[in-house]
Parts: sequence; structure tokens; C-alpha cells
Amino acid sequence: MSFERFRAIVDALPDLETVTLQGLGEPLMAPDLFPMIEYASARGVRVGFNTNATLLTRAVGQRLIDAALDWLCVSVDGATAATYESIRDGASFAKVRRNLEGFAALMRERGATRPALSLVFVAMRRNVGELPDLVRFAAACGVTTVRVQNLSHSFSDTDPAGAYRDIREYAAAEALWDGDEVRAAERLFAEATDVAAALGVKLRLPELEVAAPVAGAPGCDWPWRSAYVRHDGKVQPCCMLMGGDRAILGELGTSDFTSVWDGDAYRAFRTALTTARPPDVCAGCSMYRGVF
Repeated sequence: MSFERFRAIVDALPDLETVTLQGLGEPLMAPDLFPMIEYASARGVRVGFNTNATLLTRAVGQRLIDAALDWLCVSVDGATAATYESIRDGASFAKVRRNLEGFAALMRERGATRPALSLVFVAMRRNVGELPDLVRFAAACGVTTVRVQNLSHSFSDTDPAGAYRDIREYAAAEALWDGDEVRAAERLFAEATDVAAALGVKLRLPELEVAAPVAGAPGCDWPWRSAYVRHDGKVQPCCMLMGGDRAILGELGTSDFTSVWDGDAYRAFRTALTTARPPDVCAGCSMYRGVF
């Protein structure tokens, strides 16, 4: 997304409170990232994002602090190089650790309390056994918050042989919300909780059992309080859809944000979320099912 488009969106929303600068790519590769942070922060808007920390050098870290970034989540999906690098293809566990330790040290040197720094761990069958060690890793790097989440989506709404086949099969093979995997994950969650308490690490854990829908209540409130704007201006209800061709509710450029937000497509989407048959794209969503 260009800075000009970003600025136009922010200017059109005088009551905007929070901006999360991420999609399905690495935010630190975005050419206009720092001007976006600075512009929104100057407006009093909270700004943050997730990063894989591969590009989190000391110079980048200094710019993030100076730009008044509010939070920074670093994705680390394993406590060993073998596991981490099998998931984060092309990344170096050693490099990420150096960058993470360096940024935490920089914040201490600067006496900076922002951005709030945390690790994000996507729990899967292949890595959940390393969660207690991941908590130890965080503490050793100087990070005192670890956020654990499940895979975002089952993709059960997609064609098993279609464009989403690979990610659908991956989710089926790795998700923790089925059968015996739940019991094993519960034991590891309990162990990680004990480790976190001993080391002074704040640990957020997801639910593992899918919640039963409540009649008349939406399984998710995101479409009432936030929106996901793609780089090209197309508007989707959230980032959990995991696909640029899913649930397009409007487009900036042909409409302004308020017109999209109050438009027929958004209204219909919200209404469907309050029924026993939500939009197909929501049915497999971990947020909707209460396991994110």
C-alpha cells in the first residue's frame, strides 16, 4: 500500500483508534512503513504489527522506537533451529534470535517502554512440544510476553481440489483442535504455564475445544469494530480470511470507507454472522469457533 492511500484512509476516519500494519507479507519490507507509523502515531492512533524479525536490525529498531510504534509481535514458531526453519522456510533461527536479543537490549539502552514487545507462537502438531522451551527462549531474549495461537483457519469452505488445497491439507494435518491432539496440547500448555510463572513471562494461551455457537449472537465481533483494507484498496471483514479473493465487501477508490462500512454487503455479512448459518468463509475460522 502506498503512503498516499494510507494517509487518505486515516484522514477519512477521525475516530480511528488502532492500525495494524500487516497482511500476509512481511511489514518490514513495505517501502512506506515508517512514514505510515509516524503519520498515524502523530494522530494519536495506536500502531503495531507482526514481524518475522529477519530484517529487525539495530538501525531498523531505532527507527521503530523513534516513530513511536506502540507494539511489535515477533513470530517464532519453534524453540530449535530445526523446527523453526522447517516452518519459516528460508529464515535463520540464529539470525532472528540475534535480532530479537538486540532489539530488546536496544529498548533497555533507550529506556523505551514502547513498542510493547512479545513473541507469537502458532501452535501446531509439529511444534507444540517445544512450547515450554519457547517460553524459556523468550525470557532469555529479554521478552516477557508470549502469545500462543492456533492456526487461523481450517479452509473447510474451500474446494478440496481447488486453489486452497495445499493450505487446507496443511491445516488438517497440523491443527490441534481435533481428538488426541487436544489432550497432548493441554498437558504442554500446563507445563508452559508453570515455566512462564517461574520466569515471570506473561503467557496467553488459546482455547483448544471448539465453542458451540450461541443462537442470536455472532461468533465474532470484528466486522462491527474493524476492517481489513488490502494494498489495492479492496475491503474485507478481517485478516483471518487468509485469501485476497474471499469476502470482498467493497473497494476504496470507487467508494469511500464510510460508504463501504455502511453498505449493503457489510450489512448482509454482519447479519449472517448472527444466524445459525454464518458466511461460509467464517465457518472454518478459529476466531469464529473460539479457538484462536
